[in-house]
Amino acid sequence: MAVADDVLASAARWAQESPVALATVVGTSGSAPRLPGAAMVVSAGGEVAGSVSSGCVEAAVFDLAENTLATGAPSLRTFGFAADEVFDVGLTCGGRIEVFVQRLDEAADLETLAERAAAGAASASVTVLEHPEPEVVGTRITVLPDAVPDGTTLAPDLERTLTGRARAMLSAGTTGQVHCGADGSLLGTGVRAFVQVWAPAPRLLIFGAVDFAGALAGAGRFLGYDVTVCDARPVFTTAERFPQAHRVVVDWPHRYLEQEAAAGRVDARTAVCVLTHDARFDVPVLQQALRLPRVGYVGAMGSRRTHHERMGRLREEGVTETELARLRSPLGLDLGAQTPEETALSIAAELVAVRRGGSGRRLGQMDGPIHADASVPSPSGPVSVGRP
Repeated sequence: MAVADDVLASAARWAQESPVALATVVGTSGSAPRLPGAAMVVSAGGEVAGSVSSGCVEAAVFDLAENTLATGAPSLRTFGFAADEVFDVGLTCGGRIEVFVQRLDEAADLETLAERAAAGAASASVTVLEHPEPEVVGTRITVLPDAVPDGTTLAPDLERTLTGRARAMLSAGTTGQVHCGADGSLLGTGVRAFVQVWAPAPRLLIFGAVDFAGALAGAGRFLGYDVTVCDARPVFTTAERFPQAHRVVVDWPHRYLEQEAAAGRVDARTAVCVLTHDARFDVPVLQQALRLPRVGYVGAMGSRRTHHERMGRLREEGVTETELARLRSPLGLDLGAQTPEETALSIAAELVAVRRGGSGRRLGQMDGPIHADASVPSPSGPVSVGRP
């Protein structure tokens, strides 16, 4: 999760008047309450926006922020489970978070990042957490997909390496840490940096203007997806029927998907859900979706019989077994769902499980941490997105 838009906007606004302290979660382990990128900003006047935990360590981080404002020295602090001393500052959840606090004296890069985040444009910020030369710690690089970063005080080779890694993470929509040598060597050690990515919301493409689509559009919007409902039948495909969708498109599903992919608006975070139950619509769009190299989720609704018939039709169209293995059909997790709303919850649960690498099992029947390690990318795509 990247810094929420409102935290970034507050930081940019306050920094126009005086320095601010920005505290960012740069690493987590165990059942940590927040993902890397969660942040709290503190103004010179003591105003606060954002959060780095569920409330367990906010006061301690506020004190660190005030000290950083006074001294200008960045700090890196780890908070874990405080089990021994009643008054220790720690996380009651048992996890660990690593928080980097730095003073920002100018608003220029914050304003750029805030403006782009508000507009839904992608950007990234690189912050040096560790370096053999202490004065380099806290150096920031703003990385935009369509511009060359302004020069920094970093060695050129190191800046080139960190910028390259940030561009790769920006393309994938991932937030996390990178390591390299002080000379920029990818195999070297000594430098640790945090890359924070702001990316447009992931897309949920729902094909089929049916009742289930309305409920799924609402669930998708709640999860932070940019939701599109598409169907070739204009009488059913109206904005009035799908008020939760960001856009409602009257077009043949396979043609719309092809156009969106060609325009670069389909990526590894995109979820495709086909709900039509009609081979005229679902076979062509599934054929298209399963052959796209970068789609995070492809699912189709239907009974077991519909599924087997659909698989046969797809094979007849030349879809390979490798491509068919990507299809989740019937889509959703087994919740015993009956209503459109319950079915939407079932589908949404599978979307989360695929995106985060979850098993879909009951937590009460499992051992180990409840929250997955956010530093390890899930097999289906990025760990975090630009919108909380």
